[in-house]
Amino acid sequence: MPVFALSERLSFPPPHLAIKEGLLAVGGDLSVERLVLAYRSGIFPWYSEGEPILWWSPDPRLVLYPDELRISRSLRKVIKRKLFHITFDQDFEAVITGCAEARRSYGEGTWITEEMKFAYIELHRQGYAHSVEAWQDGKLVGGLYGVAIGRAFFGESMFSRVSNASKVAFASLVETLQKNNFTIIDCQVRTDHLMRFGAREVSRKVFLEQLGKALIAHS
Repeated sequence: MPVFALSERLSFPPPHLAIKEGLLAVGGDLSVERLVLAYRSGIFPWYSEGEPILWWSPDPRLVLYPDELRISRSLRKVIKRKLFHITFDQDFEAVITGCAEARRSYGEGTWITEEMKFAYIELHRQGYAHSVEAWQDGKLVGGLYGVAIGRAFFGESMFSRVSNASKVAFASLVETLQKNNFTIIDCQVRTDHLMRFGAREVSRKVFLEQLGKALIAHS
């Protein structure tokens, strides 16, 4: 199958037309309107510095259902000790910057380009993107960010400067989403880290069906 080239028109090809690796389209922009449409369609941007904007819809898809969250015994002990003060949406810009810096420090480069960073800060200003912060002694030591639409949360990235900081932030996020009747957390692609929290892979077809229900539930 071909990879589609996006025009200025605000639209995406159907996700099932993505190539085997999950790449669906190239080009377009990172406007709030296009990003929201992408997430609602089960599509997300992911590309490196110097590349055009790449849009993905992988199959299978890694998801976590909030009521299936698994917290290890060791992490429960950490949470019980209250080593971190957890907040929501207190410093989105610092969190997305921390995520980008963490990946660079590991020598992995980062897909959180300056263009991507500014786009998600604008998404946050308009109420779509959210952050979770983990603080210790008044310093930001970990966190994560993602996008919430309807009863679906789309996780993007996390970072830790202190052991377990992002894990506690993630557990707090999932428990908060569960209390607010969110039905699905999009984790995009398989990672052992998220599998240990109870995430599992589903087909693109199942993901899109469940995403549609999560969006309707809030309409």
